[in-house]
Amino acid sequence: MEVRQIVKELELQLEQKDFKLNSLLYMTEAVNSNKSTEELMQLIGFIVKEQLGYQRFLLFNKQETWECVLKSGYKGKISKFNVEKELTRFKEITIIESSESSLLQSFDVIIPVFYKSTPLAYFLLKGVDYDGRHYSKELNYMNFIQTLINIAVVALENRRMNKMGIREERYKKDMEVASAMQQTLFPQDLPSNNRLDISAKYTPRHEVGGDYYDFILLNENEFVLCIGDVSGKGVAAAMLMANFQAIVRTLLESRKFDIESLITDLNRKVMQISKGDKFITFFIAHYNITTRILTYVNAGHNHPFITNGTEVNYLNEGTIGLGMMEEIPFLNVAEKYIPAKTTLMLYTDGVVELENEQGNFFGVERLIHVVHRYYPLSMDDLNNLIFSNLDSWKGSLDFVDDTAVFSCRFF
Repeated sequence: MEVRQIVKELELQLEQKDFKLNSLLYMTEAVNSNKSTEELMQLIGFIVKEQLGYQRFLLFNKQETWECVLKSGYKGKISKFNVEKELTRFKEITIIESSESSLLQSFDVIIPVFYKSTPLAYFLLKGVDYDGRHYSKELNYMNFIQTLINIAVVALENRRMNKMGIREERYKKDMEVASAMQQTLFPQDLPSNNRLDISAKYTPRHEVGGDYYDFILLNENEFVLCIGDVSGKGVAAAMLMANFQAIVRTLLESRKFDIESLITDLNRKVMQISKGDKFITFFIAHYNITTRILTYVNAGHNHPFITNGTEVNYLNEGTIGLGMMEEIPFLNVAEKYIPAKTTLMLYTDGVVELENEQGNFFGVERLIHVVHRYYPLSMDDLNNLIFSNLDSWKGSLDFVDDTAVFSCRFF
């Protein structure tokens, strides 16, 4: 896809709340398409200026030497600015409160991009307001901008390393890019209040993995929970899951919630992307806080369960894994009434298939036992204890698969 086409598509998404995810996916697509440095910088400039609304910024990138590769709204001299002297001491996102440098005085924020301990880029930005006590909410975008630039400049560094013949180093950096992008896909702010307590914990087997979970708020009384696992591992699996999450959110935003048609569309999309080479096990549930009705479909995933601390019900109604067949042969949509103080536990196969030194699986029954034993605890504490039990179970062995737990307590 040409950068002009990417820009046009981004323009259509200016009003979408998930523009961060879409922007990161487009940047990754541009990198994978081997776009030039100029085209990658054009894409960063468009996202920062047109989507986020910042008019003044500079991006310094180190290839053989430090160069200003992106410039907007700044008319001062750049050629004499000493990046090594003025910027390399900054290791984290930093507000510029005062500086002897006239160039730095023209900006509000310094956003560094590092690979391990090596600085690759510095982004200077103007437009974060300060009223003497608090900074504006735009400061929340700084981590997103850092991730966006990280994808581009690490890709440029990869190209440089490849020309030098350092293929092993390039692979490691590819993993860094994939891992940084994957972390942006997981929800960061899960609710914990007098109606719900939701928490998740995830450990990938390698730098990137194929597990996925999400929490999507539809309105003040309805939300969607989902968890999935793609067949295969590594970058290809992670990229398929990244695209899958984007598709799930796009479909949810484009229609009134209909779980049956959603599953049908997702199956078709997975087939189109993977060409039948991979499939995704997937569980999705829609919950109405007012009616306390949980509507769900289990597409070949490990059976989640609900429990009140003593009794257990498995959520196993649904269909086959997505992408296994072009047409889903059957689809059962199920409903459950959720009494107060009920816990829903979602997990991937890395939990129950974890082996100990004797070759025994951790298993579902042992997971249920841990949940019941520590039932009064918060979901965050419960998840930590589940992983503590997994660590004890495996002993000196490593985790053999991506491992995720996603729990919800309904009050």
